Amino acid sequence: MITVKIGCCGFPAALRRYVRDFSLAEVQKTFYKPPRRETLERWRSSAPHDFEFTVKAWQVLTHPYGSPTWRKARLSIKNPERYGSFKPTRENLEAWSVVREVCEALRADFCVLQTPPSFTPSDENIENMKRFLALADRGSLHLAWEPRGGWNSRPELVVELCRSLRLIHVVDLLRRKPFHYSPTAYIRLHGLGGGEVNYAYKYGEDDLKLLASRLEELADEGVIECYILFNNKYMMEDALRFKALLSKRRDLFHVL
Repeated sequence: MITVKIGCCGFPAALRRYVRDFSLAEVQKTFYKPPRRETLERWRSSAPHDFEFTVKAWQVLTHPYGSPTWRKARLSIKNPERYGSFKPTRENLEAWSVVREVCEALRADFCVLQTPPSFTPSDENIENMKRFLALADRGSLHLAWEPRGGWNSRPELVVELCRSLRLIHVVDLLRRKPFHYSPTAYIRLHGLGGGEVNYAYKYGEDDLKLLASRLEELADEGVIECYILFNNKYMMEDALRFKALLSKRRDLFHVL
């Protein structure tokens, strides 16, 4: 038996509508620019007590200041070159404190650290990552790392870092299995075909059945809890269909 929590990346509907169907959401606005605490507390109070928010960490920790997502967010920050790529700088650690405050306001237990393809498995990046995460106070937060780019060809390195830094390896389970297994798995689904993401993709019934079978395989690897976050154009519809599919298999899945 594996507990499966299903939700969406972002809010594809108004929060009051969304919480009728789901008990989980990954907050995306925190990646671009952390909302004010008043906004976060309003979201928290507007959701049921047992509703769970997870947080995608602010991009200034992981993405260099020249990245397209910085431009999209129109960030204006002093000394931008001292941010990103897990640099163990005072500025990055102060940004991490902001992320911690966001998680506290939402009572989030999980924070997603997504690194871009430009964050390659170089010696410098690996050392920065180790030093930053050693300095960053995570409290009781669980950190989930989604590496993009060349890391997929270095599974042994991903395993080493996840073990030593206490990270959950985030993957798209319809593209690959985690290199490192934890009691909790965190899955982000970005559509199939093309590159690493295809947001226009709509999951078919065969895709969802395959996803269910891969969840069974995770259970065989000792995973007892799995977060499934859909991140495509049809995320709400696809997530509801997947919930309905798993709900027919109560002998295997405890669906939340």
